[in-house]
Amino acid sequence: MPELMSVHPEIVAIGVALGIGLLIGLERERRKGEGPGRSAAGLRTFAAASLAGAIGMLTGGKLLLAVVAAGIMVLTAIAYLRARSDDPGLTSETALILTVLLGGLAVERPALAAGVAVVLAVLLAARPALHGFVRSVLSESELKDGLIFAAATFVVLPLLPDQPIGPFGALNLRGVWMLVVLMMAIGAAGHVAMRLLGARGGLAVSGFASGFVSSTATIGAMGARARKAPELSGAAAAGATLSTVATIVQLAAVLAATSLPALHALLVPLLCAGAAAVIYGAIFTISGLRSSGAADLPPGHAFSLPGALLLALTISAVLVLSAGLREAFGETGLVVSAGVAGLVDTHAPAVAAATLVASGKIGAADAVVPILAALSANTISKIVVAWTSGGSSFALRLIPGLILVIAAAWAGALMPSLAHVLQP
Repeated sequence: MPELMSVHPEIVAIGVALGIGLLIGLERERRKGEGPGRSAAGLRTFAAASLAGAIGMLTGGKLLLAVVAAGIMVLTAIAYLRARSDDPGLTSETALILTVLLGGLAVERPALAAGVAVVLAVLLAARPALHGFVRSVLSESELKDGLIFAAATFVVLPLLPDQPIGPFGALNLRGVWMLVVLMMAIGAAGHVAMRLLGARGGLAVSGFASGFVSSTATIGAMGARARKAPELSGAAAAGATLSTVATIVQLAAVLAATSLPALHALLVPLLCAGAAAVIYGAIFTISGLRSSGAADLPPGHAFSLPGALLLALTISAVLVLSAGLREAFGETGLVVSAGVAGLVDTHAPAVAAATLVASGKIGAADAVVPILAALSANTISKIVVAWTSGGSSFALRLIPGLILVIAAAWAGALMPSLAHVLQP
């Protein structure tokens, strides 16, 4: 078989083109209809059109393929004008023209042509599901949100400069706008989870999953959700609290990758913090699932653009404050620098401290306080974001959980020292 394919590539092209036409034609034949109002193109027409494209490409190259495609277009237009159907759609006509081009593509790139044909057949067969989703499931506000997200991601983001600007060179417009895009994406993920799992359970699941991307942005998105629907403040607080579980898991992962001794020194504090976050989040999750009120919400906005912009402004202020503190104190103390950096991100100062442990410059025990200082500073940032994004009702539910998590971490760190002191 390999020898035949290498000696006679034309046979391969013809075979792939025929398969493409039959695959698409089979799907179209099922929707062709019966009687005078039936569609003009069916199984044989699509197979012949694909073969015509391949033969044209083999005998006359791209020029003849263009002529064949133009001829099929003319015939398709005539058939469309003569049709007596009340359906003004052009799906079959467009698919027939594309089948001709795929037949020509099979001559030079048969694998690509076959793959595109499969995708086209799937799209054609998925018509009822796609139409039902657009007409019955997707709301107008969700469609507008999708367009806003696409514009923010693919239009605004590439135009922003990727370099430090502003006071102390602390701001990066592209980085700040990435936070806006990230929060909108997290809000959309939470919205999808709410639609699939219900308002209360979906927020808890999406909060935990989104925490692996950014716990701070997740808290901002959950706060915006709680501000829009106050009856979901408890569920949003559960999702926001569970996002800190993801932060702790990530912190353990980066420590393991950087320095196992540092991870061993912080194992008890991380376990205590994670357990506190899981318990606190589970309380709100269980109480929310047991509550029957507002379990299902009508389709609404997938995310809050004002909330995303407010989060970006808050993070920008924290970045400038962090840079100002670093400018004032310098790099004289590991704890101070870790705490300052922790206002924005926990993992970077943790990796820096673990790197010092790995290089032998400090002991593993000496890295505990700086890393917990970064975690504490990051908790302060989360509290600010919670209050500004979700208001007092959401913040008062979440803040005790955040304080409990960081207190559990410090208590875990003090356990070995306390046990050593109490030893006879």
